[in-house]
Amino acid sequence: MGIWETFTDLVDAATPWSTAEAEAPASDEQESKDQKADESKDEDSSDDAEDEEEEEDEEEITDPKETLEEECKNSKQCAPAKHHFDECVERVTKQEEDGGAKEDCVEEFFHLAHCASQCAAPKLWSTLK
Repeated sequence: MGIWETFTDLVDAATPWSTAEAEAPASDEQESKDQKADESKDEDSSDDAEDEEEEEDEEEITDPKETLEEECKNSKQCAPAKHHFDECVERVTKQEEDGGAKEDCVEEFFHLAHCASQCAAPKLWSTLK
């Protein structure tokens, strides 16, 4: 693209008197025909959509990472982290009942999540290969 073509493209883009092209508004008869056609298509497509939903329900895939991490959270390896998290949750719920929690269990949760991820990673890679 040469410099002249670049210049003319910029001028064409910046001119306020450029022509606007749009479709003419549809007549009332045409609109009613279009609506009837759309309604018949919707009825056909709703049957197809229900069939597809049933097939999708049958083929529901579970994420192996979630199941492996859940197993690891309850395993002996992550028992200390889970114990600390459970104690913190009890403490915070008791504080909320008494008037207001002064802490949260974010740190304990992350320790538990890290332990579960570390435990599940090798198992997950072996299932994905």
